[in-house]
Amino acid sequence: MPQRHPVIIITGTPGTGKSTHAQLLQDASPVPLKHINVGQLVKDNSFHHGFDQQWQSYTVDEDKLLDELEPLASAGGIILDWHTCEIFPERWADLVVVLRCNHTMLWERLEKRNYPLKKIQENNEAEIMEVVLQEARDSYPQQIIVDLKSESSQDLENNVASIVEWINQWLKDNGHEDEDNTL
Repeated sequence: MPQRHPVIIITGTPGTGKSTHAQLLQDASPVPLKHINVGQLVKDNSFHHGFDQQWQSYTVDEDKLLDELEPLASAGGIILDWHTCEIFPERWADLVVVLRCNHTMLWERLEKRNYPLKKIQENNEAEIMEVVLQEARDSYPQQIIVDLKSESSQDLENNVASIVEWINQWLKDNGHEDEDNTL
């Protein structure tokens, strides 16, 4: 059975606004979408092999995580919010949104989160080197990848509006425009 609603991956370096975008998109979407903060899912369900003190992050058990997400992705109607995207099978994604931010602004955001200096430097370098964008390009068809600036509240508003427009077009393209899409 084809999915009734799209699977949208929102990814980007930590501090680029993924969770904020995902929550606002969930609220603004013309169809029901479930926001899944993948990092929180990993922590809450122990889908990891422990905490890596050196990198200040969990070592994810990808098999457990993907086993949990597979039925949700197959059904559609989800927003996957995570700092990486290459782990998710290509067949899951209808749209991959890569959020980008000026590295100076990103540094300040991560400082406000009290990230250790090493982690700020690592994430800042990843943003400068376009690591997450390149992961998306290496993992998914180019036509489903959108690279969006996420530096201001105006960017946030415009980005969410653009994604809502994309959802409406996806519904038309997939023969769902006449359905009752209320919650």
